[in-house]
Amino acid sequence: MAMAQGTAPAVPQGTPATPVLDQRQANQEKRVDQGVASGQLTTKEAVRMDKREDKLAAQEQAAKADGKVTRKERMRLRREAAKDSAAIHRQKHDKQTAPAGK
Repeated sequence: MAMAQGTAPAVPQGTPATPVLDQRQANQEKRVDQGVASGQLTTKEAVRMDKREDKLAAQEQAAKADGKVTRKERMRLRREAAKDSAAIHRQKHDKQTAPAGK
């Protein structure tokens, strides 16, 4: 069973794909990491954002559990991702900053 180089599936076969959501989650994780690095997010805020991302990932897995992500499930996941994105923005732009040197 040979595969052409670079064509490995991102998800196991038979698992419904959610590439838009997966990319959004990766972008949001990157935003949190950048916020920590720049001092815009405190460690506590970053942990809170990571928990939100973990919750979204669990919801995504639950939606995929039956082998099909319905339109309704996809909309719910997108809505949660949008809420997470807004929370990241709020936390990055609030008055709390990580202490210098951390």
